[in-house]
Amino acid sequence: MTAAISARGLSKRYFLRHDLDWVSPTLRDVLSAQLRRAVRALAGRPVPASQTASEEFWALREVSFDLAQGARLGVIGRNGAGKSTLLKLLSRITEPSEGTFELRGRAASLLEVGTGFHPELSGRENVFLNGAILGMSREQIARRLDEIVAFAGVERFVDTPLKRYSSGMYVRLAFSVAAHLEPDVLILDEVFAVGDADFQKKCLAKMNDLGREGRTLVFVSHNLGAVEQLCTEALLLESGRVTAHSRDVAGVVHAYLGNEGKDKIAEWRNSVAEFRDYWFIPQRFALTDENGTVVQRAVRWDEAVFVEIEGDIPDHDPMLCVGYAVHAETGELLYWSEHTDGPMAEWPGLAQGHIALRAEIPRELLNEGSYRISLMAGFGGGDWIVHPGAGGPALALQVHGGFDTSPRWTSRRPGLIAPRARWTRAAGRVAPPRSEAPAPEET
Repeated sequence: MTAAISARGLSKRYFLRHDLDWVSPTLRDVLSAQLRRAVRALAGRPVPASQTASEEFWALREVSFDLAQGARLGVIGRNGAGKSTLLKLLSRITEPSEGTFELRGRAASLLEVGTGFHPELSGRENVFLNGAILGMSREQIARRLDEIVAFAGVERFVDTPLKRYSSGMYVRLAFSVAAHLEPDVLILDEVFAVGDADFQKKCLAKMNDLGREGRTLVFVSHNLGAVEQLCTEALLLESGRVTAHSRDVAGVVHAYLGNEGKDKIAEWRNSVAEFRDYWFIPQRFALTDENGTVVQRAVRWDEAVFVEIEGDIPDHDPMLCVGYAVHAETGELLYWSEHTDGPMAEWPGLAQGHIALRAEIPRELLNEGSYRISLMAGFGGGDWIVHPGAGGPALALQVHGGFDTSPRWTSRRPGLIAPRARWTRAAGRVAPPRSEAPAPEET
C-alpha cells in the first residue's frame, strides 16, 4: 500500500536563549524592569547588566516511520518529548534541521487555537479562507459550508467576527473546517479538548469516519483511552526519539505507562532555578501525610494526602492563583483546584515574599490506580506561569486499597473515580389511588 507519510531521520534543533533575569519576559515584565532600572539610576544605585546564555536543544532526533494511506497514527509521550514539534514539521510550519519526509496529498492541520484563522473575519469568511489555503474552489467550499457550520454548532454566530468567539467555539469551528474540507491527511494536536464532552464524542466519531473513507490521520493526545479507541497504530516519543512504533496500540500505551513509572516522585524542589518569573517562583511541590511527611508509598482510598506548595512572590499581583491539577494515568483531567476555591473570606492570603500553601486531596474520591498531580500557577484566561501538565513540576500518587468499608468493594471500582455516596432510607410514600375516569354523559 502507498505510504501517505514517509519520514527519514527527521530532526529539529533549537538554540535556547536564557535570560538570567527571567525567562520569556512579557511586555509587563519588560516595562517593570525598565522602571526599576530608571529608579535605581536616579537613586545612584548600580544597575545590574542583563546576562544571557545560549544552549543547543534537539527537540526531535532521527525520527523515521512510514504511515500507510488510511492509517490512524496516535503519537504519545511525555510533555517535551517532541510530539508537537513532529506535527509542526509534518504541517510545514517549520523546516527540519536534518532529515526529510514526504507527505502525499492535501494536508489539513489543527495544532493550536487560531492557527490559520483571522480574528477580524467572520466564521463564514474564515471557512472560505481556510478552504482556499487547502486549494479548494469557492464552489467546493460552498457545498460543504452548511455541514461545517452545523457540525461546529455556530449557526447563530457564523457572520460574527471570530474575535468574539469563545475558545470552545473557536476550536469547534477550526476542527469542523479541517475535517470537512476533504483533506487526504489530517494532522491534529489535542486542541479540540477545549470543547465540551458532547463535541469531543462528535470529533472522535468524525475521525473514525475519515479513517473509513481512506483519509490518513496523525493524532497527538494525552488521552490514552482515545488513542486506543481511535488509532490503528501508535508511536511513542521519548526525549525527541522514537522508542516504540507498532500496530499493537495497547502495547505501546502500556510501554509508555511503564516508562512513566520509572521516575515517579512525591517531592520536587527548584534546585536549578527553573520557572523563574517576576510574579511567582515555585520552590517546593510535594505530597505529604497528616504529619507533613513526604508520601513515598501507595495510599489508601480513604487516607489523608495533602498537596504542599512553596514559592517566592517577588512582586504581588492580586490576580495570581496557585494550585494543582489531578490527571488519571490515561491522561484525563479529573479536576483542578486553586487557592481561591471557596468563599473569599477563606482564601489563604498571598503576599510579597515567601509563601507556603497546603490543600488536602478529597478523601474517598480517587479510584485505585496511578495519578499525576501537576503544579499550576497563573492569572486565568490562559495566562500561565506554570501550566498544569505542560512541562511543569508533576508528582506521582498511587492509590491502592481502602475499599473494605463495604464488603462489596474490595478492589478497583468501575470508572475513573470512586466517590462513596451516603445512602439512607427515605420516608415511605404511598402513591394516591388512581382515580377512575368519569363515565361519559349520555346525550
